[in-house]
Amino acid sequence: MSYTFTLAEHELEVELKKLIVQEADKADDVDMDDFTDDALLFGDDSPVGLDSLDALQISVALQQYFQVRLQGDRMVRKHMMCVRDLAAFIRAEHGA
Repeated sequence: MSYTFTLAEHELEVELKKLIVQEADKADDVDMDDFTDDALLFGDDSPVGLDSLDALQISVALQQYFQVRLQGDRMVRKHMMCVRDLAAFIRAEHGA
């Protein structure tokens, strides 16, 4: 799958949601109406319910399509809590 690289407000968040759902193979499990920018990505309260393997797959895709690296568990926990945090990290890495 291909994703559109953009730093535009709202558009980046939409692309990240598509990437997360596709790369974690959750398309059939996630109600996109419940998947808000502030929704937790991990844990029981998450509409997505990611696990550590999903985080790894998403990290690889982020590097490939958005040219950012989340190195180590600490960075994943800090920047991949929700789509809003992840978008802010990508924008910061690209100086936007």
